[in-house]
Amino acid sequence: MHVLVTGGCGYIGSTLIPRLQADERIHRVTVLDSLATGSPANLIDACFAETLTFVRGDVRDYGTVENAMREVDGVIHLAAITGAASTHDREDETFAVNLEGTRNVLNAAQKNDVDRVVFASSCNNYGRATSTDIDERTSPDPLNPYARTKHEGEQLLREYIDEGAFSGTALRMSTNYGYSPGIRFNLVVNHFVFRALTNRPLTVYGDGTNWRPFIHVQDAARAYHQALCAPDRWADAVYNVGSNDENYRVETIAEIVRDELGAGLEVTYLEDENPGPSYHVNFDRVAQTDFEPQWTVRDGVRDLARRFRSQQHTGDNQMESPIYQTPQEGFSND
Repeated sequence: MHVLVTGGCGYIGSTLIPRLQADERIHRVTVLDSLATGSPANLIDACFAETLTFVRGDVRDYGTVENAMREVDGVIHLAAITGAASTHDREDETFAVNLEGTRNVLNAAQKNDVDRVVFASSCNNYGRATSTDIDERTSPDPLNPYARTKHEGEQLLREYIDEGAFSGTALRMSTNYGYSPGIRFNLVVNHFVFRALTNRPLTVYGDGTNWRPFIHVQDAARAYHQALCAPDRWADAVYNVGSNDENYRVETIAEIVRDELGAGLEVTYLEDENPGPSYHVNFDRVAQTDFEPQWTVRDGVRDLARRFRSQQHTGDNQMESPIYQTPQEGFSND
């Protein structure tokens, strides 16, 4: 297979690319990324050879997307503006990148006779659901531009699938956490670990009772890989991706970080007039594909702390670099 990954220099992509390259069924990987938020440095674990092609370009530019799509068999479409809460302030840009960009990807895939498309969606689509057993039959209630574009992107994908353009599926991913070369610090677990290791309070916005399902970035990458390469097992149009045991309230995440990294850590609560989405998700459908996450949040917290501390001890102190010094205050729910 020749696989195109849009947004391949991002958080998930930087873990996914080496995984795809290690698969003997995949002879070539093309990465399309605008580098607006990612960096070539995030591909440090990739194998740089003739089998890896990098195209710098924006999914909003159809010509660039079509050129990158030539001779491609499968597409994993990750490129998007993320940070759900922040998209309220950049709604037009979010729709242009996340929805119109997706339209360009799907159009180009159809024109180039691509066999399969895997679309990165989000459990954020569910909004504030009262049920604690949300499955794929639950009607989405997107509360922010990010979630709306993901929901509409799913509907767009389904139209192409129904027309027979290609096979495909949308993965409604849980909130990611954990180390990757393109690590993000505006995700709640990563954010709390950073604050704990820099001796700052763990700040919870609202009362902390909001539910979130969580998945390690390495497990997320495995899911995209499997969904692309095993279409018969991932035959449904949409999957919630995560584990039934990994639904947590945000306040519990703070407690886990404090438990693992220091009982004396302070947890503070800030009043938030907009408490944001809350969703406790069921993952029985994805379990039928034989996909099973290998990481727990507690595992991920320990691993992040170990990596950061080992860098300090070896003198390779990333904690002093700009990306570690200035994580966004607050966190994202995508």
